[in-house]
Amino acid sequence: MAYLGEKIKKLGFGMMRLPQKDGVIDIEQTKQMVDLFMDAGFTYFDTAWAYNGSEDAVRQTLVERYPRESFQLATKNAAWINCKTKKEAQSQLDVSLKQTGAGYFDFYLLHNLGESRTAYFDQFDMWSWVQEKKKEGVLRHVGFSFHSSPDELEAILQAHPEMEFVQLQINYADWESPSIYSRECYEIARKHNKPIIIMEPVKGGMLSTPPQSVLDILKAAEPDMSAASWAIRFAADLDGVITVLSGMSNCQHVLDNISYMKDFHGLTESERETLRQAQQALNRIPLIPCTSCNYCAKVCPMDIGISGTFTAVNYLTLYGGQENAVHQEEWLVGGHGRKRADACIECGKCEEVCPQHIAIREELKKSCNVLFES
Repeated sequence: MAYLGEKIKKLGFGMMRLPQKDGVIDIEQTKQMVDLFMDAGFTYFDTAWAYNGSEDAVRQTLVERYPRESFQLATKNAAWINCKTKKEAQSQLDVSLKQTGAGYFDFYLLHNLGESRTAYFDQFDMWSWVQEKKKEGVLRHVGFSFHSSPDELEAILQAHPEMEFVQLQINYADWESPSIYSRECYEIARKHNKPIIIMEPVKGGMLSTPPQSVLDILKAAEPDMSAASWAIRFAADLDGVITVLSGMSNCQHVLDNISYMKDFHGLTESERETLRQAQQALNRIPLIPCTSCNYCAKVCPMDIGISGTFTAVNYLTLYGGQENAVHQEEWLVGGHGRKRADACIECGKCEEVCPQHIAIREELKKSCNVLFES
């Protein structure tokens, strides 16, 4: 069965991590990247109102240099960022149109639904508004990006069957993750016959430098292929995918991506087996066995972000990189209104309800040492 965007090539240009020069986006290098991408026959570009400088860079590097009908452009509305009224939320589209100069958007997304953020789109009735803009021709297709649980995704798709597509975080490391739910969210979207745009296929760059045990498996199978190539091909191999977004930051990233995606026709069974072995190698790395059920959060008198802290520590164990791990902790803990691990009073109530029998107090102490100590 044909689906929206089926004929779009399976590699999209994510314009969130563009190259920087003197603290601002390097427009000249970005032009080179756009040219390489377009010359190879790829046409899907993804930006957002919330990506600092990105929409303006899209105008300078793409919109002003290529015929409008020669590419697809997606941007996003983040009604939950500093919006107190419906007018403020809707005005983001006007800003996006002005900054990109695009005239219209091929794909328009309600940005980062899930948890408390969804309520803003409901409160401002953004669902009806995007349909009105679609009728006006300003938006060609409307959907949403999502970062939360399968149950929430199910509820949104049941409430809003008019949404044409869903953008999900999917990669081979998170496929069975108890906190990202890649596979479960993918399957719910497909159950509702929604085509999918995939974000974070390389997990913010982490799967370009995976743990050595994983890298050894990938290199044994294909010595000359980058680790990132495996991550993007895993995502592109899934059914019902419009495109896979890669956040490219230099010309080498573009050249590498187009080298294996230009004529991509799916993975072989041997390649799928290699990825299964890579997933198994990841699963063998000792991690804090937290499933993010958050029973602990319901009883913690200090409202500590326990599961978010453990997710950040597990990131550090798997991929290294203190800065990335701290960023994860800041978002998953403070960004969700919870306290840091060092606020623990060691009452032990969390351990009484933990179904995984984690020594939470001890793990929180260790987390403080690895995340907060310089």
